[in-house]
Amino acid sequence: MGLFEPPEDRADDIGPLTPLAARMRPRTPEEFVGQEHFFGEGKLLRRMLDADRLMSVIFYGPPGSGKTALAHVIANTTKAHFEQVNAAASSVKEVRDIIHGAQRRQSAKGRRTVLFVDELHRFNRSQQDVLLPDVERGVVILVGATTHNPFFAINSPLLSRSQIFKFEPLSREDIKTIVHRAATDPERGLGEYKIELRDDALDHLAEVSDGDARRALNALEVGVLSTEPNAEGVIVFDVPLAEESIQRKVIEYDRNEDQHYDTASAFIKSMRGSDPDAALYWMAKMLEAGEDPRFVARRMVICAAEDVGNAAPLALVLANAAFQVADFVGMPEAKIPLAQAVTYIACAPKSNAAYMAIEKALGDVRDGRTLSVPKHLRDTHYKGAKRLGHGEGYKYAHDYDGHWVDQEYIPCDNIYYEPTEEGSEKTIKERLDQWRKERRERKSQGE
Repeated sequence: MGLFEPPEDRADDIGPLTPLAARMRPRTPEEFVGQEHFFGEGKLLRRMLDADRLMSVIFYGPPGSGKTALAHVIANTTKAHFEQVNAAASSVKEVRDIIHGAQRRQSAKGRRTVLFVDELHRFNRSQQDVLLPDVERGVVILVGATTHNPFFAINSPLLSRSQIFKFEPLSREDIKTIVHRAATDPERGLGEYKIELRDDALDHLAEVSDGDARRALNALEVGVLSTEPNAEGVIVFDVPLAEESIQRKVIEYDRNEDQHYDTASAFIKSMRGSDPDAALYWMAKMLEAGEDPRFVARRMVICAAEDVGNAAPLALVLANAAFQVADFVGMPEAKIPLAQAVTYIACAPKSNAAYMAIEKALGDVRDGRTLSVPKHLRDTHYKGAKRLGHGEGYKYAHDYDGHWVDQEYIPCDNIYYEPTEEGSEKTIKERLDQWRKERRERKSQGE
C-alpha cells in the first residue's frame, strides 16, 4: 500500500447504531437470499464470482431486492480491491481519483479494482463517460446498482460493456427467511432479545413488504426496539405489532420510465381482455401514484376506438366525456367518471374491425399504386369542373330507396372493413353484407 493510498476497507464496516438491514447484509454467496435465476448454484454470476472472473455488471431492480447486498458479497468474496461510491453524492473528480488509484494498483501489483456505484442512474453523462475507457480495458470492474431501467438511464456505450442482471422482488418465502434470520442472529441481528416471532406476524411482514427485504427488516427492528418485554422477558411480535411497525409502501411507479409504460400497457390490455377488476386496479395504481388523470383518460379513448369500436359505439363517447370531465374537475373527483368509463369499456362487446380496416387501407396506400379519384366523384365546386367531366353521372344516395345506391366509389374491389358479429356491429354487418351482395350481383350482370 502506498503512503497516500487509503486502507482497503471491505464493505462490512458496521457499528452498533447501524440499521438492522445493513447489519444483516450477507457476507458470503451462501448467505445471499433470492435471485436464483442468475445467482443460484451454477448460474452465470455465481460462476463468475466463484472463479474470480467478474466482469462489469449492472444490477437493475426494485428497492430491497438485494442489489447492494450482492455488491457487499462481491466485496467480501473477490480478491480485487473494492471501492464504493454513491452516485448522488459523487463528483467527476472523485471518480477520476478512484480510476487513477486503480491504474496504479494494476501497474504496481497487478490487482484489479471493483468499483461499486450505488444509484448509478444518478451519474450524469460526463461521469458515465469518465468510466468508459477504463471499464473497457478492465482497469475498473464496474458494479452498478439502479432502480431505473438502465436502457433509459445509462449510456449505450457503458451498457454494451456491462452484463445486465435484472433483480426480481423477493418472494414471500425469501422475506420470511431473511426476517427469521435477523430475529435469531445473536451477532448482527436481534438474537440478544427474547423474541416470539409469530407465524402470522411473519406472514404479514412478508405480504406487506411486497418483495422489499429492507422494508421488512426495518419493521422488525422498529417493532422489537419499541416494545417492552412481557413478564417472562419475551417480546411478542404478533400481528398487531407487525401492523403498527410496517408503514404503507410507496408505490413503485416512475412516470418517465418502464413502470409507467408497463402499468399503462397492463391497463389497456385488461380493458381489451374484458377484465374490469384488473383494469380498475391498474388505473388505481396509476392514479394513486400521482399520474395525470388525463393520461389515463387518453388511454381509454384509444382503447374504446381500437378495441370496442362499432360493437359498442357509446364507449368512445363515454371515454371522451370522461377525458373532458377529468380535465375539468381534476382529482380526486375525476376517479369517479374514469371508473364509470373504464368499467363500461372493459365490459362492452369488443371489435377491432375499424382499427384493422384503417391499418389495411394505410398499407395499400403506402405499398400499392396510388388510385385516381373517379371522375363522377370529383369536386364540381369551381368554374371549369364540368368542362373536365367532373361529377358527370354521380348518383345522389338520398334520391334512392334506403338512401343507398350502387356506384363505383373506388376503382378496385378492395375490402377493408369487415364487421364482426359482436354487439351493435352485428347490425352493421348485416346491412353491409346486403349492400356488397347487391353490388356483386349487378357487377356480374354487367350493369
